Amino acid sequence: MDKHHHHHPEHDKLVILIEEVDLETYAKRGEKPPKAHRYRVRIDDAYYVVHKSHITGHELLELAGKIPPTAFILTQKIRGGAVRTIELDEVVDLEAHGVERFNTLPREVQEG
Repeated sequence: MDKHHHHHPEHDKLVILIEEVDLETYAKRGEKPPKAHRYRVRIDDAYYVVHKSHITGHELLELAGKIPPTAFILTQKIRGGAVRTIELDEVVDLEAHGVERFNTLPREVQEG
C-alpha cells in the first residue's frame, strides 16, 4: 500500500496570509502590516477583530458600539502622532503603513 496515496499537493503551497495581525504592534515597530485573515484594531481602549482589510468609518464606529455612528467622530492615529478624522463613508485600508489606532468622540450637536 502506497503510504503517499492520500497526499494532497495543495497542502504544500506556501501560505502567505497570516491569521491575525495586531496593527498597533506593526505601527509601533514602523513596519507595514502583512496581509492577514483578521486585523486586530484598537478603538479607544478596546480591541476589535476585523475580518477584512478595508473597512469604512461607519463600520468601525458600529464595531466599537458607537450607535448611531452619525453621533460620533472617528479619528485615526498614525505613527508619529498625526491624527486625522475618518469620514463615515471613508474606506480605511488596514494594511496601510502606520495605522496605529482609532479614537472616537461624541459629535457636538450645534444648537440653533
